[in-house]
Amino acid sequence: EIYLTLVFWKKKKERNMSSNIQVRGQPLPRVPARTDKRQFLRGDGNGKFGRFGGKFVPETLMSRLMELEDEFNFVMSDHEFQEELTTSLRDYVGRETPLYFAERLTEHYKNIVPTIEGGPEIYLKREDLSHCGSHKINNALAQAMISQRLGCSRVVAATGAGQHGVATAAACAKLSLECTVFMGATDIEKQSFNVRSMKLLGAQVKSVEGTFKDASSEAIRNWVENLYTTYYLSGTVVGPHPCPIIVREFQSVIGKETRRQANQLWGGKPDVLVACVGSGLNALGLFHEFVGDKDVRLVGIEAAGLGLDSGKHSATLAVGDVGVYHGSMSYLLQDDQGQILNPHSVGVGLEYPGVGPEISFMKETGRAEFYTATDEEAIQACMRLSRLEGIIPALEASHALAFLDKLVPTLRDGAKVVVNCSGRGDKDLDTLIQRGMPSLLD
Repeated sequence: EIYLTLVFWKKKKERNMSSNIQVRGQPLPRVPARTDKRQFLRGDGNGKFGRFGGKFVPETLMSRLMELEDEFNFVMSDHEFQEELTTSLRDYVGRETPLYFAERLTEHYKNIVPTIEGGPEIYLKREDLSHCGSHKINNALAQAMISQRLGCSRVVAATGAGQHGVATAAACAKLSLECTVFMGATDIEKQSFNVRSMKLLGAQVKSVEGTFKDASSEAIRNWVENLYTTYYLSGTVVGPHPCPIIVREFQSVIGKETRRQANQLWGGKPDVLVACVGSGLNALGLFHEFVGDKDVRLVGIEAAGLGLDSGKHSATLAVGDVGVYHGSMSYLLQDDQGQILNPHSVGVGLEYPGVGPEISFMKETGRAEFYTATDEEAIQACMRLSRLEGIIPALEASHALAFLDKLVPTLRDGAKVVVNCSGRGDKDLDTLIQRGMPSLLD
């Protein structure tokens, strides 16, 4: 099991060497990009983005990963597969999702920031309107189709907030595949709504002591034990190559739609894209289409939890070090001995101790900016959008919405801001009640 937890650490003085982490009390920096889109398409061809990524796995897994990569490369140019996927995304998932002008939220910031004359315009990419309530279904459906092509009758997955689990269960039901979802015991308790949904869709939900990182380890272990009958359906942009690229590619439909919709709505591109960052999936889904547009700012928001000094957070890029975990090299939350730390966030889907290799590369090259929002800031942002726009966002997406408080005052009049509303917040109502929202019980 060493390959599952292989890590190495660097001295703490090497932390935060890039300038794209916010320093408290200072204005937000605009970090110039030092790379071009070609470096983000397929990395070096072997799943490496700079020093990040790779395949840190046992030899027995190598051949299966190579087979997966070959199949992925084939379906990306296979007309029959692409036509079937496009039809399913339209008729089953409900794409394309709207790019919604949040008029009242836009007015809210004009009213509370007196220095803004016209202020920026805020748009929401409504992934919460996708089938199953989040962006996760885009990738889950496509990979379930690949699993069929590889002759697998069974799919395993790991989930934190449950959105990937629900999406995987739905895709497997649609394609008549057996589905097993591993989920941390603490997350099962927090996300009982999604657990019931998974079971209704026919999935077997297996409890694992711990949280999402532990569920991921167990799902990978189960996959390795059943390599040629079971497909590991990764729900985020981590893991050994080609898993991060596969997931990112199937989620990049978000950014592609955003570019097209922005051109239709105002005849140009967004000025700023904002997304929450756990391991980086929904952020890359929005960002990837625009990495070559150096006039488009890419802003990722990590979970600061109870504060960066508390030790209860999921801010990997803010305070993490480089290491290897779950089969690839990236930024990780780890102690001085290289042991993986337990992350925390009120948004359960952000509780992962690492980020994907491409997100790590975006930090190191300065192509994207990364900041943080606390649990309390995310909760307040969730309440704000609910009351102003009649949209209940997931607490994960609420971290991105929370950062508008700091971002909006720095933007020019008329700037176009797109926030990825990556999921709906039905699943989080119990958490909001427990966090002191008694009015929700009335």
